[in-house]
Amino acid sequence: MNLLVVPVASLLRSPGNSTTVRVDTVFDPAGDYAASAPGAAEVVPLADVEVDLVLTSYLGGIDAHGTLSVPWRAACRRCAGDVTGTLEIKVHEQFRPGAGPDDDDAYPLVNEEVDLADLVRDAVVLELPLAPLCAADCAGLCATCGADRNVTACDCRPETDPRWARLDALRVPDQA
Repeated sequence: MNLLVVPVASLLRSPGNSTTVRVDTVFDPAGDYAASAPGAAEVVPLADVEVDLVLTSYLGGIDAHGTLSVPWRAACRRCAGDVTGTLEIKVHEQFRPGAGPDDDDAYPLVNEEVDLADLVRDAVVLELPLAPLCAADCAGLCATCGADRNVTACDCRPETDPRWARLDALRVPDQA
C-alpha cells in the first residue's frame, strides 16, 4: 500500500471541506532522489520524509498546502567534506481531474485519489542545494598540494597567471 496515495472521494462530495494528511515514508534512493552527479545533493537514502498537508476540496478538484521535511546530504563544494541538512519545504499545489503529466499548474486527480509522490518529488528536487558548503567560511582545498585549509595551513603560493605576470613588476615589494 502506497502511503502517498490518498482517497479523496468524501472531500470531492463536499466542496470547502478539508482533511489533514500526515505521512512519514521512506523513499528508495535508487529512484528519482538519487544524486545525478558526484557531489550533488541528494535525499539521504532510506531516511524518513515527513509529509504534513491539508487537502481542501473545491469545485474543480483538491487544493494541497503544507510542509515537507526531508534530510539531505552532499559534498562541500570547496573542501569535499560531508554536508548534511534538513529541507523544510512549503508547498501549495492543486489536483484536478484530467490534468496530465505535462500540466504545469495541477497534478492529476485519478479515480478519486491524489498521489502525492510527484508533488513531493518535484518540491524536493527544486529545493535541494546546488552547491552546498560545510561552513560559510570554508577555506577549501589547496590547489597545489591538496591540503584541507580548514585543518592545516600550507606554504604553497598561488601560481601566477602568465597573462598577468608583467603586471607583477608594478607591485610594491611590501604588498605580496
